[in-house]
Amino acid sequence: MPISREQVMSALRTVQDPELFKDIVSLNMVKDVRLDGDDVFVNVELTTPACPLKERIEKDVTAALKSAGARNVVVELTAKTRGPAGPRKDVLPQVKNVVAVGAGKGGVGKSTIALNIAIGLRRSGATVGLMDGDIYGPSMPTMLGIRGIAPKLSGSKIIPFFVHGIHAVTMGSLVEQDKPLIWRGPMAHGAFKQLLLDNTQWPELDYLIVDLPPGTGDVPLTLCQLLPLTGAVVVATPQQVALDDAIRALRMFEHLRTPVLGMVENMSYLVAPDGSEIDLFGCGGAEAAAKKMNVPFLGALPMYVDLRVNSDAGTPEKNFESNPGNRGLAESLTRIVQNLAGQISLHNLSDSGPELNIQ
Repeated sequence: MPISREQVMSALRTVQDPELFKDIVSLNMVKDVRLDGDDVFVNVELTTPACPLKERIEKDVTAALKSAGARNVVVELTAKTRGPAGPRKDVLPQVKNVVAVGAGKGGVGKSTIALNIAIGLRRSGATVGLMDGDIYGPSMPTMLGIRGIAPKLSGSKIIPFFVHGIHAVTMGSLVEQDKPLIWRGPMAHGAFKQLLLDNTQWPELDYLIVDLPPGTGDVPLTLCQLLPLTGAVVVATPQQVALDDAIRALRMFEHLRTPVLGMVENMSYLVAPDGSEIDLFGCGGAEAAAKKMNVPFLGALPMYVDLRVNSDAGTPEKNFESNPGNRGLAESLTRIVQNLAGQISLHNLSDSGPELNIQ
């Protein structure tokens, strides 16, 4: 007996997105259903191409439909990144999600994390931009491999570099190489605003990752006041001194009513050549701090030689290429990126979503 459309939709309402904890029909993820007797084709649109549980969703949809009487099930998974559901400012209307990456102190690898988050989201299929807002000590020109190269202009607008598949802008490419940037607060505030909003021709983006300068000064405050931030990521190393400052950064974002999407523990431990682990700074401190502050823990990134080599060489994509030299680097970065994408989707989830009316 052919399966009915009502049976199909009823079965799909039993399938929950394992991160968003709502059924895929209510989340408006079911985009197409076609029936041929007791054969069923269904298109499910994920809320991010970096969804870490897509195989589970496909498996759950197939099982639910077969339990409802379908003989053959074909599940097509597509993805469309969503932005915040609520009202937002129109300063960057072409950008769905703006994510700030900050730290309470310097030297914790904040820029490294920001860059690799951008690369990882791009590798998942998203359109990604990267803004190097660390205007006092921009390191992105080196890590992107664009050191000494001036950006192109379209009239008075800067065209972001298109490098490693992402659209990137950095203050380091606009000043004389190796020249110190000695700016007082108002100058930094103005430079940041001009580079981010006024003088850059950003394309349509699923995610714009903004690498903040360390601390809780003018530039982080400016960003939170100017932009409709989806949220912030705080980077810390495991030792207590760094965690104390990271907690101050968390408090700053909370004070500014910016959602904290999670914490990342960088330099979690050193991976020795024989594969053993050496806790240089202690391990697990950021995860404990995240639990204490009731914010998500996105993952830990150990110290890998390949990470340093690829950052110095301006070849960040190699960090995601699994090979014997990195022994888990790609897996660690991918886990952080997927966890962040999940938190962004969870944050953007509206209280109620329209159900699909398939004719």
